[in-house]
Amino acid sequence: MTSNTEHFVAPVDETPLQVTDSVKTDQAPVSLWTDAWRKLRRRPMFIVSSVLILLLTFVALFPGVFTSVAPNNDCQLANSEAGPTAGHPFGFTLQGCDIYSRVIHGTQASLSVGILSVVCVLVIGVTLGALAGYYGGWLDAVLARLGDIFFALPLILGALVITQLPLFRENRSVWTVVLVISLLAWPQMARITRGAVIEVRNADFVTAARSLGVSKFGALVRHALPNALAPVIVLATLELGVFIVAEATLSFLGIGLPPGTMSWGNDIAGAQASIRTNPAILLYPAAALSITVLSFIMLGDAVRDALDPKSRQR
Repeated sequence: MTSNTEHFVAPVDETPLQVTDSVKTDQAPVSLWTDAWRKLRRRPMFIVSSVLILLLTFVALFPGVFTSVAPNNDCQLANSEAGPTAGHPFGFTLQGCDIYSRVIHGTQASLSVGILSVVCVLVIGVTLGALAGYYGGWLDAVLARLGDIFFALPLILGALVITQLPLFRENRSVWTVVLVISLLAWPQMARITRGAVIEVRNADFVTAARSLGVSKFGALVRHALPNALAPVIVLATLELGVFIVAEATLSFLGIGLPPGTMSWGNDIAGAQASIRTNPAILLYPAAALSITVLSFIMLGDAVRDALDPKSRQR
C-alpha cells in the first residue's frame, strides 16, 4: 500500500544549517578566563559590585580623605546621642563620639579581617585539597578525615570555644580573629579544590605533560591546579562576605576585636544601649556592614555565572 502524501523539503540554500555548522578557523580559541571577562564587563551586577568594593577599599586605605575627626579622641559626653550637625552627618553615640567617623574608620578592620581570612583559607584549603585530590590514596584519606573533624564545627560556635583559650583571650587582635576563622573555615575550600583537581588530573593535557617528563608535583602545580581554580575563586569571593559577618558577630558577642578597635561589630554592640532611644546609632554601622557583604555576594554571583562552563558559547 503506497501513500500519496507529499513531503516538502526546503532547499538547502534556504536553511540556516550552513551558518550553524560553519567554523571560523581564522580566530584563536577563546580561553575560559577571556570569555568570563567578556561576560563580566557586560553585567551590571559585576560593575556595581566592583565599584562598591573599590570604594570601600579606598575608604579603608585612606580614611583621612573622608573625615578629619578622630573616632575616639573627640568624644564628649555633652554630645551624647545628639543628632546630625555640621561636620557630623550621622550624629553622635551614647559616649558622644562621631558616628560617621567611626563608620569610616571601622571599614579598615572589617575589610582587613575578611581579606586576610580569605588569603589564609586559600593557602591552607587549596594546598591540602590539591594534594588530596591529585595524589589520592592514603594522603587523601588522612586529609579528608582531618577536614571532616573541622568541618563538623560550626564557624561561630567553634570560634566561641577557641577564643576562650588563654592564648587567644589574652591577645585579641585582628590577627587573632583571622587565625580563628582560618582554622575553622578551610575545610570547605579544601573540598572544593579536591573535587576540581580530581576532575582535571586525568585530562589529556596533564597526561601529555607527564609523558614529556614533567614530575607529578610539577604537573599538579603547572597544569592541574591552574585549570581547577574557577570554583575556588568563586567560593573565595562569596566567603569574603561571610568572614566579614563572622568578625562582626564575634565582636558583637564581645570575643572578637578588642573594644578599642574601630569595627562595625563593636559599634553595633555598643549601640544596644541606645536602640530604643536612638536607633540611628545602630543603623549606620549595620548598613555599612550590609552593603559590604551584599557587594561581595553580588560579585561572587557574577563571577560564578561567568565561569560556569555550561554558559559558555561553543
